[in-house]
Amino acid sequence: MFCKYCGAEVGENAVVCVKCGAAVDGKNVTGDKNNSEWILVMLLCFFLGSFGVHRFYTGKIVTGILMLLTLGGCGIWALIDFIMILVGSFTDADGKPIKNS
Repeated sequence: MFCKYCGAEVGENAVVCVKCGAAVDGKNVTGDKNNSEWILVMLLCFFLGSFGVHRFYTGKIVTGILMLLTLGGCGIWALIDFIMILVGSFTDADGKPIKNS
């Protein structure tokens, strides 16, 4: 589960978020990334993957710039990212999975 305020991962039995200090009472905690974000990242990768737009969106700025400069590794890197997004193993910059829930 993730903190509603800062997005940090919160343990199931946690009382407060260790990153922002917000009280965890079930109301300010969310589950995994929602389905709409997964769809958005998948579509960004499919249509603009060679430019690394999906990497910029998920906070991976450095690798997004590298993808932009190499056109997604001539498309191979973008294809690998697209497959990783489809199977649910792609993560954002904080290491949180972006998957279809």
